[in-house]
Amino acid sequence: MQVEEFLERSSSSFPDKTAVVCDGCRYTYREVEENANLLSYVLLGEGIRRWDRVAIYLDNSIEAVLSIFAVLKAGAVFLVVNPTVKPEKLTYVLNNCRASGLITNQKKLAKLQPSLSQVAYLKTILVAGRPAAELGGKQIVSLDDVLSRQTGAKDPPRKQCINIDLAALIYTSGSTGNPKGVMLTHFNIVSAADSITAYLENTADDIILNVLPLSFGYGLYQVLMAFKVGGTIILERSFAYPYALVQTLVRERVTGFPIVPTIASLLLQLNLVGHEFPDLRYITNAAAALPVEKIRKLGEVFPGAKLYSMYGLTECTRVSYLPPDQIDIRPASVGRGMPNEEVYIVDEKGMRVGPGVFGELVVRGANVMKGYWELPEETDQVLKPGPFPGEKVLYTGDLFRKDEEGYLYFVGRKGDIIKTRGEKVSPREIEEVLHCLEGVAEAAVIGIPDEVLGQAIKAVIRLRPGAEVTRNNVLSFCAERLEDFKVPQVVEFRDVLPQTASGKINKRELIATNRT
Repeated sequence: MQVEEFLERSSSSFPDKTAVVCDGCRYTYREVEENANLLSYVLLGEGIRRWDRVAIYLDNSIEAVLSIFAVLKAGAVFLVVNPTVKPEKLTYVLNNCRASGLITNQKKLAKLQPSLSQVAYLKTILVAGRPAAELGGKQIVSLDDVLSRQTGAKDPPRKQCINIDLAALIYTSGSTGNPKGVMLTHFNIVSAADSITAYLENTADDIILNVLPLSFGYGLYQVLMAFKVGGTIILERSFAYPYALVQTLVRERVTGFPIVPTIASLLLQLNLVGHEFPDLRYITNAAAALPVEKIRKLGEVFPGAKLYSMYGLTECTRVSYLPPDQIDIRPASVGRGMPNEEVYIVDEKGMRVGPGVFGELVVRGANVMKGYWELPEETDQVLKPGPFPGEKVLYTGDLFRKDEEGYLYFVGRKGDIIKTRGEKVSPREIEEVLHCLEGVAEAAVIGIPDEVLGQAIKAVIRLRPGAEVTRNNVLSFCAERLEDFKVPQVVEFRDVLPQTASGKINKRELIATNRT
């Protein structure tokens, strides 16, 4: 099975059902299918061929959804570029994957225009609106003109791909250098979608509200999951106006709502306890683990919704989930491996370890990426020999421990562990305590150089509006709940904590901009 068949099958089964809600408009499965077919023929006519890479540089929009499926129908490989990416990094990505096509809008094209001469491989650019016919020597095609031609596109092009062909490149955030292109096949994506929709029990009755960028695997899969089961996806561009989106939850009778910890923080500032969300069936959290205190508070705001605490990474989409019936029993856990997947923990020598011992998490399954695009050495660092000859498993770079029943607990990134006073300290343990302090909205803990301690522990905190919390409040609160060597030596308050494109607190930027 190929990914574009999610749309084709749902269009056949539910042609007049709403597939996408975006910018106040509703689009049926028939409309999405026919327009994606039309666009795929345009791509083929512009010289896009099997396995070519086509970049989609758009905000969450109907055009972005159509583009994803049109690229797949043309037998090509799509990559959704973060809509906030800087021109220099976008130029790098386009050249790195040797993109043959680019689909964007006029505003974003204007940002890229000064760099177009540095992009060597582009054959054509499709632009939402009615732009000039040529720019910087590149041929420009109006997406609006294309989609207004409503004839001759009822059927998709003849299938060219098989399920081991590449379907997508998802570029990492590049926080430690240039972004890496994660190669995902049709088989990878279909397998992951099968497992995720199975444990979430998604059906055609589901209406999913997505505010996450489609360049982020967690956001992209909301569209894929909805189309796989014949559900409805509501696309918003961001969570910039939280209360308006809360109203959308009620008005559109949303059943599924994916969040990240920063969204959870904003939701909890709205004082929604007592509001009713009768249709909301589940909330999922990924990108970074939710502090236990926020899990408890979300349960108070959304008492009728099941909360799934999940863990994943771009290189394999999803690793684990905690069943909602375990959330009160094991609130700090991210669950066990999802269906059709094996996860285990190894020590520094690659030997499996038992319960209570922390080590690196390893993932084995059909969802594991093919590798990083044209980076064989980096690929070999994370894809290592598995149990069978020729098999590769993913070494995540994340440290975990498991309990006696196999439930996983995130300890930290291998590089984030703080070595202080001869002890190894997990930042997450301290962050959990900080989030229990009244007035703390977000907190991150990092290690900073110290001549005596090796590393000192620093807490960087964003307070809730109007909260009055001092350094002494923080230190005394931690001292009551943590061993002496885990109590921070440095506390800094900031109005904003930097974030990665996927919504995680960017600790590398905190370290780089450390102010003592």
